[in-house]
Amino acid sequence: MFDRQAFIDNILDHYEHPRHRGPMPDATVTMKGGNPGCGDIITAHLKIGDGERIEDVSFEGEGCTISQAAASILSEQILGKTLDEVKNMDHTQFIEDLGKEVVINRLKCATLALNTVKAAERKYRAQQAGEAQNDNEVTNF
Repeated sequence: MFDRQAFIDNILDHYEHPRHRGPMPDATVTMKGGNPGCGDIITAHLKIGDGERIEDVSFEGEGCTISQAAASILSEQILGKTLDEVKNMDHTQFIEDLGKEVVINRLKCATLALNTVKAAERKYRAQQAGEAQNDNEVTNF
């Protein structure tokens, strides 16, 4: 169990040294999400393999420390998971993983990446079903 300072240190480490940050030209699905009220943007790139398992993940974006660090933390959590596991990820647990008392006043920032990845899962499934998608659209959360 982390103490408050350990959660802050983890968030700062992920912000200053993001994991899985950058473009992914060969992504299976890409989804852009944003918080229009504060200007945070996250673009999630997922490479989906056999069994709908996430073989690779990356993100791009801009915004506050919490939104960008949360994207990095999430990228580590979802690598190797199936889309069903991502679909069933719990917002409350993710907030606990980030440090609830640290991010409680910035929940939209803290959950932007998770919401974007969940939207990417829905987009991928819609693509597999042959439904048309607008690839340039930003999903606002």
